[in-house]
Amino acid sequence: MRVLGINAIFHDPSAALVVGGRTVAAAEEERFSRRKHGKRPVPFSAWELPELSAAWCLRAAGLSPEDIDAVAYSFDPALCADPGTLGLSDPWDPMRVDYARRAPWFLAEALPGLDPQKVRFVPHHVAHAASAGLCAGGDGAVLVLDGRGEAASHLAGVYRGGELTTLAAQRLPHSLGLLYEDLTRHLGFLHSSDEYKVMALASYGRPRFLPELRELVCATGGGGFRAEPVDWPSLAKARAADGELTDDHADLAASVQQRLEEVLLDLARWTHEAAGGPQTLTLAGGVALNCVANARLAAQGPFERVWVQPAAGDAGTALGAALHVASGTGASIEPMRGADLGRGWSDAELEAELRRAALPYTRPGDIAAEAAAVLAGNGTVAWFQGRSEYGPRALGHRSLLAHPGDRETTARMNDIKGREQFRPIAPMVRAERFADVFEGVYPSPYMLFVHRVRPEWTDRIPAVVHVDGTARVQTVHPQTEPLVARLLAAFERRTGLPVLVNTSLNTAGRPMADTPREAMELFGSAPIDLLALGPFAVRRAAAFGAAPGLPGNAR
Repeated sequence: MRVLGINAIFHDPSAALVVGGRTVAAAEEERFSRRKHGKRPVPFSAWELPELSAAWCLRAAGLSPEDIDAVAYSFDPALCADPGTLGLSDPWDPMRVDYARRAPWFLAEALPGLDPQKVRFVPHHVAHAASAGLCAGGDGAVLVLDGRGEAASHLAGVYRGGELTTLAAQRLPHSLGLLYEDLTRHLGFLHSSDEYKVMALASYGRPRFLPELRELVCATGGGGFRAEPVDWPSLAKARAADGELTDDHADLAASVQQRLEEVLLDLARWTHEAAGGPQTLTLAGGVALNCVANARLAAQGPFERVWVQPAAGDAGTALGAALHVASGTGASIEPMRGADLGRGWSDAELEAELRRAALPYTRPGDIAAEAAAVLAGNGTVAWFQGRSEYGPRALGHRSLLAHPGDRETTARMNDIKGREQFRPIAPMVRAERFADVFEGVYPSPYMLFVHRVRPEWTDRIPAVVHVDGTARVQTVHPQTEPLVARLLAAFERRTGLPVLVNTSLNTAGRPMADTPREAMELFGSAPIDLLALGPFAVRRAAAFGAAPGLPGNAR
């Protein structure tokens, strides 16, 4: 069974291909179009499809549209209701639904040869649930929380033997995701995009508005919750996009963040009991990208294990929809082994790109050792290796790396990327050294939990310690990421530190570099000391001191 998954209706359009129950490819459209998040989540954009990523998924598997057995579209217009009955104020929402109904024909136009009768609508939150529950092994509880689906904003369920039983769903307009989006907008950030900035800002504040929020936002029993409209200006003045961030803004962010965590704990406890006490909780939906809340769920919730889909936002519904349809045909679903599901290049292709760009380069005996030497000298490294990541986190395939022991690294990296200075940068750590440096969820291969930094390490790796003493950690395991593990080991031999700064290979407002050309463009426009492009090394001094038009000292 060959199933192409499509997410297109709200934001982060994406495509995924599942063949015989195995995920062959998955990618977000932004990596191809170079438009952050692919598009804005407005009804007028609902017709825009992930044409480029879908075409790539098929090419990656050597398939044509005619070869596909089914297309799984992660939204079911039959489940929608009149916006007025859902408490939605957008008069154009019916347009979104109409576009969804016409999706089979839009897809047939975008992928010539595709039979529109092969398109199957998968409920939005079922697609989210499958992206978590099936990817994690097909057994355990699942919680989905986001802004909205067709008529709900939440699903609680349980997978048993790969089959989903829905236990509860919260109908709109009550939505924890939309609550956080509204706060994001009030604080002067871009909603459906910058919610992670609000989470970072929360660490600087005090939750002094909790009493007011507890009156408006709460679990209701039966697996649901209530999220009434908040009079934000009565709590803190609205901020313009370029306005100053005040203590009131930080306190409001801290209050909403804490209330979100409290309600999530209530929902998780109800789900655990209703599901019969399973050991594992899987999470998906945009709210599941809140790594602070995830860590609290893992620490204080009733589950022994919490697993989060690395593409937890809407991008992941392309994969979830495809897995759901494949599972329904009896296919055995292979659990997710890693997020490196996007594009990759052979060594020959990478070298051809370097020659085309006329950049001087070398091929050292070990690119990991070469990069470790630069990093140990407090240099920065653009690290472009293997297939790109599916989801918003850089996990050692499209990364910008630096030394964690220099307190100035945070400001320097934020300057390179053009980011706000209050935002933290994250560490990757050798899995076998995790417990020496950090406390919290282990393993953490997808950087979706925060961890407490052990006191004896806070002064040794200050660049990755947030203001609240935490860090968003990626554990690197030699079995799954041998090259990055080798890099970390080489860096530790030189510095005594088993940790590196790891942030995404992009600048503010742009998608991660996905191609060699994009990596070279970033390297050329930012003060980065080394570009590690597959096995090849490009040093800044050599690159910009060489005569133009020469291929360099390739060997």
